[in-house]
Amino acid sequence: MEKVDIDDVDSKFMGDENVDRRGLTDELDASDLAINYYRLEPGQSFSGGMHTHMDQEEVFYVVEGTATFETPEDEVDVGPDEAIRFAPGDYQTGRNETDGDVVALALGAPTPSTDVRVPTACRECGDSDSMRFLLRDDGQALECPECGTTVEL
Repeated sequence: MEKVDIDDVDSKFMGDENVDRRGLTDELDASDLAINYYRLEPGQSFSGGMHTHMDQEEVFYVVEGTATFETPEDEVDVGPDEAIRFAPGDYQTGRNETDGDVVALALGAPTPSTDVRVPTACRECGDSDSMRFLLRDDGQALECPECGTTVEL
């Protein structure tokens, strides 16, 4: 059994928005489930934009506030004690469009996700309608899964 207090977990601030994200996967010694705690201030988002995990399903459970999730086809608000699921390959993005904070848990299985895509066509080959997002020690990049072309971000 593993137990953790959210306040004891260091926040890993993401991007320019300084989103309060606390990874619980390692803290709980989880091997098959990714778990992240988020506190979003007004205007902040869960991720950098529209994306999908080709190898992982994601569930967001909203504890406090209301988060707005968008797919290429739809937009939906998810309030306290509500959850939303995205299957592998479902493009989505989520954000806080309210005046108050949003507190939510993001659950992904299996872990880790190694094939994250953004809906951008490859400029080199044109054969792919999505690019693989790479988070590397030296920065971020996009890679075409068809021809291997890499674009530094």
